Amino acid sequence: MRFLFLHVLYALRGKIMASPIKTNYSKLSNKQTGILLISILIVALCGIAYELIISTVSSYLLGNSVHQFSLTIGFFMFAMGIGSYLSKLLNDNHIENFISVEIAISLIGGICSLLLFIAFPMVRALYDATMYSLILIIGALVGMEIPILTAILSQKQSTRDSIANVMSLDYIGALIGSVAFPLFLLPQLGLVRSSFAIGLINILTALSNIYFFRTYLKHAKLLIIISLSILILLIGFTIYGTVLTSYAEKHLYFDQVIYQKQTAYQKIVVTKSVTTSEQRLYIDGHIQFSSRDEYRYHESLVHPLLSISGKKENVLILGGGDGLAIREVLKHEDVKRIDLVDIDPEMTHLGKNLYQLAKLNQHSLDNDKVHIYNQDAFTFINQNGILYDRIIIDMPDPHNEAINKLYSKEFYTMIIKRMTANGYLVSQSSSPFFTHKTYWSIEATLNAVFNDTLSYNVNIPSFGVWGFHLARKTAAFPKQFNFDIETRFINTATMLAATVFSKDIQKVDSPVNTIMEPTLYQLYIKDLQTP
Repeated sequence: MRFLFLHVLYALRGKIMASPIKTNYSKLSNKQTGILLISILIVALCGIAYELIISTVSSYLLGNSVHQFSLTIGFFMFAMGIGSYLSKLLNDNHIENFISVEIAISLIGGICSLLLFIAFPMVRALYDATMYSLILIIGALVGMEIPILTAILSQKQSTRDSIANVMSLDYIGALIGSVAFPLFLLPQLGLVRSSFAIGLINILTALSNIYFFRTYLKHAKLLIIISLSILILLIGFTIYGTVLTSYAEKHLYFDQVIYQKQTAYQKIVVTKSVTTSEQRLYIDGHIQFSSRDEYRYHESLVHPLLSISGKKENVLILGGGDGLAIREVLKHEDVKRIDLVDIDPEMTHLGKNLYQLAKLNQHSLDNDKVHIYNQDAFTFINQNGILYDRIIIDMPDPHNEAINKLYSKEFYTMIIKRMTANGYLVSQSSSPFFTHKTYWSIEATLNAVFNDTLSYNVNIPSFGVWGFHLARKTAAFPKQFNFDIETRFINTATMLAATVFSKDIQKVDSPVNTIMEPTLYQLYIKDLQTP
C-alpha cells in the first residue's frame, strides 16, 4: 500500500486531470506506453533498493537494525508523500519532468552509501544530517515519479486503468528490488557498489526515455549531456568500486585494510597496523579481536571450561570461525572431536586461507579433529545429532534482533538437549562494565535453563573489562580451577580474581531474554548509550 492512498486521493480530488493540459500524450505509441510501464517497475525497484541500502549502512555503522530500518522506511515514506504533493507544482511537460527526476535520483542515490561511509567517522551529528538528508531527498524524488507517470498514462487510457497499471507494476518492482538486494546486490557488489549499480539503472532508464520521447522534450540535448556525464561517472565508480570502498573504509579504521568482503551475512574486514603489525578483525564494524591481546580473550573463554574434570571428548563451538578458540581447545589432548558451527563460509575460509589469520590460529581449522558446519547455529542445535561434553558460545554481541535469538531461553533450552548428562557450557557475554545490564541478562537467561552458572570477568586491553558465564547441567563447578596446559595469561590465581566483581559491575536484576520478548538487544543498545 505504499502509493495507493496517495494516488487514489489524487484521482478522487481530480489533481491529475484538473490542471490544464498543454502537452498531448494521448497519441503515444504502444511501444512508448510500454517504455513508461517498464519505467514504473524500475522506479519501484530502485526506490526500495535505496531504502534497503541506507538502512543497512546505518545498521552496520550504528547498530540496532530494527531502529534503523524503521526510521529509514518511515521517513522515506513521509518524503515520498511530500514528493507526490510537490509534483503538482511542476509544469505540464511531464516526460521531461520525469527524466529530470530520474537523473537527480541516479546521482544522489548512486553515491548515497559512499557519502554515509565518509560522514561516519566525523561527528555523529554530521552523519545523522547526511543520512536524513539523503532519505528525504531521495524519498521526495521517488515520490514525484509515480504521479508524473500516472498523469502521462491517464491521457492514453482511463484514470482507473492508469492507476491500476501503475500500482501493479510498482508492487512487482518493489518485490524484485527487495529480493535482489539480499540475494544478489549485497553479497556480490557490497553496499557501495550496490548503490552505484542502482544509480546506473536509474540513469539508463533516463537515457532510454530521452531516446523514445525525444520529440516531447524541449531540452533534449542538455538532458543527454547531463545523463551521459552521470553515466560515465557511475560506470567509473562501479569499475573502481573496490578503490572507493577502500577509501571509505580508511575513514572507518585507523589501520591499513588488508582484507574486506561483504558476504551474504556480514561485512568482514581485517586490518593491519603499519607501525606494530597488529591485526584486527571487524564484523559489521564491530571489533572481534586484536592479535595483540586476543590470547587473553580466547584463553579465558576456553580453558576454564576445559579445565573442569570429567569427560570432554566432544566439543562444540558456536561461532569462532576465525579458528582462534579451536587453537586453544586443541591444547587439550583428551578432546577427540571439535564441531565448529559458523553460518558464514567466507569466515571459515578466511580462517584457513588468509595468511595472517591462519598463522595466528596455528592452522587449527585444518586439524583432523575439526569438523566445520556452515549453518545457522539455531538450526544446527535444533536437530538430532551427537551429544557434546563441552559447548563454547563464541558469538558476536547481541547488537541486533537476529543475534538476539542466540542468547535466548529457547536457544539455551535446545542446547541443553544436545549436552551429555555432565556437560558444561561457556558463553562470551559482552562487557559487564560497558553493557552492564546486558551481561547480567545473559546470566539470568542461562540460569532459567541450567542448574547453575558461574560468572567471571577479565581485562582485555582492546575491549576493556570483558565477561563470561559458565553453566552446568548436573555436575558441580570446581572450587578451584587448575590449568595443566601452557597458557600466556590465565592461571589459578587469575581465574580466582576473575570471579570477583568490583562494585560498579556487580550483579543487577535483569530480565530473562526470550524469542517472544527479545529484550536483550534493546538492553545492549541502551547500555551503549548510557554515559
